Amino acid sequence: MNISNISRRNFLKGAGIATGGLVIAVALPANALPANALAEKGILPKTSATLNAFIHLEENGDTVIYCGRCEMGQGISTALPSAVADEMEADWQRVSVKQGDADEKFGPQATGGSASIRVMYQPMREAGATAKAMLIAAAAKVWKTSAENCFAQAHFVINKSNQQRLGYGELASIAANMPIPEKPILKKKSDFNYIGKKLPRHDQGEVVVGKRIYGVDTKLPGLKYAAIVHCPVLGGSLKSLDKTDAMKVKGVSDIVEIPRFDVPFGSIGGVAVVADNSWTAQQAVKKLKVEWDLGENALYNTKEYKQQLVANVEKPATLTSERGDLDNAFKTAKNKVSATYTGGHLSHAPMEPNASVVWVQKNSCEVWASTQSPADIQKVLAQYLKREPKDIVVHVAMAGGAFGRKFKCDYVHEAAVISEKTGAPIQLIWSREEDMRTGYYHSINAQHIEASMDENGNVTGWLHRAAFPSISTLFNPALVRAPEQSLNDITNHLFGVENFRVESGDAKAHTRIGWYRAVYAIFYGFAFGTFADELAQKSGKDTLSFVNQLFDNNKNEAQQAQVQRAKDVLAIVANKSAWHKRSSLPKGQGIGLAVHYSFQSYVAMAVHVEVNGDDIKVLSVDCAIDCGQVLNLDGATAQMEGAVVMGMSLALSTEITFKDGAVVNSNFHDYPVMRITDMPNVNVHITDSDENPTGLGEPGVAPFAPALSNAVFAASGKRYRDLPFKPLSV
Repeated sequence: MNISNISRRNFLKGAGIATGGLVIAVALPANALPANALAEKGILPKTSATLNAFIHLEENGDTVIYCGRCEMGQGISTALPSAVADEMEADWQRVSVKQGDADEKFGPQATGGSASIRVMYQPMREAGATAKAMLIAAAAKVWKTSAENCFAQAHFVINKSNQQRLGYGELASIAANMPIPEKPILKKKSDFNYIGKKLPRHDQGEVVVGKRIYGVDTKLPGLKYAAIVHCPVLGGSLKSLDKTDAMKVKGVSDIVEIPRFDVPFGSIGGVAVVADNSWTAQQAVKKLKVEWDLGENALYNTKEYKQQLVANVEKPATLTSERGDLDNAFKTAKNKVSATYTGGHLSHAPMEPNASVVWVQKNSCEVWASTQSPADIQKVLAQYLKREPKDIVVHVAMAGGAFGRKFKCDYVHEAAVISEKTGAPIQLIWSREEDMRTGYYHSINAQHIEASMDENGNVTGWLHRAAFPSISTLFNPALVRAPEQSLNDITNHLFGVENFRVESGDAKAHTRIGWYRAVYAIFYGFAFGTFADELAQKSGKDTLSFVNQLFDNNKNEAQQAQVQRAKDVLAIVANKSAWHKRSSLPKGQGIGLAVHYSFQSYVAMAVHVEVNGDDIKVLSVDCAIDCGQVLNLDGATAQMEGAVVMGMSLALSTEITFKDGAVVNSNFHDYPVMRITDMPNVNVHITDSDENPTGLGEPGVAPFAPALSNAVFAASGKRYRDLPFKPLSV
């Protein structure tokens, strides 16, 4: 990593700031960029080192910190700048945060994989420490003393000898000409002002009173509004179109056919209605008479497909990894246990639907969008318009939820097509129904596990087969099974089993599969966490003791620290949930435990339920996470609470069903995400750690479903192995 004080003229020109001051830019080495994790899999091209964080200290003392990652409710635009402010000894009240638009000077801006803080924590701290060192050097120059005789505090530099004070604004221009320290000295943890504390979101006031501008709020002079309908089956195409009734609607100005753009994240093809307001467009699009050629995926039915996946994992499949002698372990076993776990497709269903504003002109293209990946917008639109990516201006807006959906930019590409054809700036908003029926989906999946046990209840062998349509099919539709790296979380699981085999079953994709919060950890966590409970029952041991035994059997020296951290979070939730007193619970109540490692973090959950027939009521949840050093305790707590909400929805009610190639669900009445009246009491326990930060946004989702399944079994004796437990008849 290196830091530079870049040209104020060039930076201010791009940033729209009219004053001078101190500007600090950070450059990350290419091997630290999260996008290169995807590059290693051949999904994205490798990127080089580029500037990707900025501090601008204005001459009046106000401090602007740019956040290059997308804010979508997870609090990243508070957490990362607070690390800068802490090291800089800035007064948080003097700090404002601005979202960085799409620009290589901000480096890779893709926001996903719970990587933002993990990758940016150290560089942001060093940027703040660099700014502080230069301000101290500037003050020392003014006072004709040594830098060692000065210290920074709350936006001032103070002279130790006489307590003289100079404000940061007074020093900004002088500091801009001071030498840049090669290795800025970082603060000790005990001196943190903001890091690891509860810090209100920088935009909290705007959110509360409804002034925060989201992507869907964008307005421009002369703006036209569009609504769209797509072919309901992936791969289908337009067969015939009758525009007559739609064109009769007052306010409708145009109807645009959008062909399929066969690049990753391009449109699947559709028909859009353009009108002078959004309501008119949405009503008129319903009057289109559209006939589709549905194509080969019209045969896709999830009920039958899930049964096929089960068949594919309950027979020998393609070997991906193996250790020990599993055949002998099974042959000499005292007991054998097997189970098959399944889960359906999931829709991201963010509260803010897909929306963007695009204005394509002869010599320019400007975009306003809630997006997790502005660079992908530039890439896709550049391919469509046959221009350079750098010529596509993308303004990144606050996203009203995303969960991986807004990493894909098909909805932006469609707005660009409409704008190019009409010559007007276009706001395209997908209806909830279009989002749910023609989006990207979490993988439908099946896993089959067989385990052998000796006379003491120790697991001696483990066979794990998984089959699911892979996200990699977005880039290689010919794939019929998940690539080996997609099963690494099984191969490298922290349970210690000497004889272990992983196999991958066939699973062709019949719809678009996309990143969904927690991704594959959802179904891996469910299978491992629930099967461990089943094995504990078979061995006659309680789940806590049995899981700890599995961890203790791990003799891999390289994983010992990981094992201990997993055991520690499990111990926390067992203690906080009164696990050892569960025998005194009323009839029909139970507590379930689960722990899972994903995104380099350790999360355990204890779920307390009450079961009455088929009715499952979650009473309370204890959640413990070890994700290294936490930046913002308030934000981290909210992330875990949100993970419970999402985990509870996918465990109890949400599933996307396909029939004859098309999605049956249409809105929240038949895709019922959890309501506030269902919210249990959630207690979040965050470990105090000196380790570097790891994932926070996603790892909390995985342990909930297995903990709930185990709790329901404890309360009722009924075992659920399919997600969701209680799907609607749709």
